[in-house]
Amino acid sequence: MIAHLSIGVRDLAAAQRFYDAALAPLGYRCLFPRADHAGYGAQAAYFWLNEVAHPVPPDPASGLHICFDAPSRAAVDAFYAASLAAGATDNGKPGVRPQYRQPYYAAFVIDPDGYRIEAYCGKE
Repeated sequence: MIAHLSIGVRDLAAAQRFYDAALAPLGYRCLFPRADHAGYGAQAAYFWLNEVAHPVPPDPASGLHICFDAPSRAAVDAFYAASLAAGATDNGKPGVRPQYRQPYYAAFVIDPDGYRIEAYCGKE
């Protein structure tokens, strides 16, 4: 349904360092590094970072979060560890989420710009 998603960041180089580390365990990488934007994906770019003067201010009560597909539970664990090592804040350790559809294994972090991100695996 969604062809791509873009988010605004103040410091593109810093955001790229974070997302390079956080998304690598999921099999995603920067496919389009440019001066003012960067596109991430496996074979095509679906997630974009845009350097902007006024990114959306972080608001934990907004309900906004971005969920990335993970190929395995081990990849979710690696995403979580890599994200924290790259400067994210914990927002939910890796684990089964019985309140969601099953099987649902996920981890949640807040990136350095304040965006809430998740890695999810729907496999046992």
